[in-house]
Amino acid sequence: MTVQLFIPCFVDQLYPQTAFNMVKLLEKAGCRVEYNTEQTCCGQPAFNAGFRDDSKEVCTKFIKDFNGADYIIAPSASCVGFVRNYYMKMFGDSSLHRDVKNLGKRIYELTDFLVNVLHFENFGSRFEASVTYHDSCAALRECGLKKEPRALLEKVKGLELVEMNDVETCCGFGGTFAVKFEPISIGMADQKALNAVATGGKYIVSTDHSCLMHLDGYIRKKGIDIKTIHIVDVLASGW
Repeated sequence: MTVQLFIPCFVDQLYPQTAFNMVKLLEKAGCRVEYNTEQTCCGQPAFNAGFRDDSKEVCTKFIKDFNGADYIIAPSASCVGFVRNYYMKMFGDSSLHRDVKNLGKRIYELTDFLVNVLHFENFGSRFEASVTYHDSCAALRECGLKKEPRALLEKVKGLELVEMNDVETCCGFGGTFAVKFEPISIGMADQKALNAVATGGKYIVSTDHSCLMHLDGYIRKKGIDIKTIHIVDVLASGW
């Protein structure tokens, strides 16, 4: 099976190793991975900031960059959720509506694709640590993912998964929300970090680097003894 790789802006610029590890996982799961070097952004930042016309221009490019029949896989439920749930609102009455409808069926967050399409859960990974999992709002509410990441983590040797209190509560990032409502955002990060530390885990794991970036900034600022790591990097460990 050939799949197209979509790497979000912030992963490309700040966490490139996660992108390389994603290729490693997909290839072990039996996929041939292709990467369109012309790809840019899915358009979500501009959309959320209220610049709908600018966002639509970026989204139009995304539709053309990923035109075809292959699955599109991304290490971000946030971007996938945006494409699936908001593109039709922008293009539903345009000449691109069929392309957009098709696109929504082909784009998948990685854990969703591995578990529900490939039925591949065991990479022979090893990660010697106790971890707690954070359900990102996008993964949980926009992509309907709950069991998929946990099913993959359960197969990792040496890993102990301990659930935190209020696990489904937002971490406070929310894109521009963290900038516009900084005090509220910080308070939510504080609550999430304290709940994570209370598990005794050494890492917070999630499908979304956006959440982890927000939490990591708060954790390092406060000197809290816990780290963050993307689920892709956990699954790519030990082999």
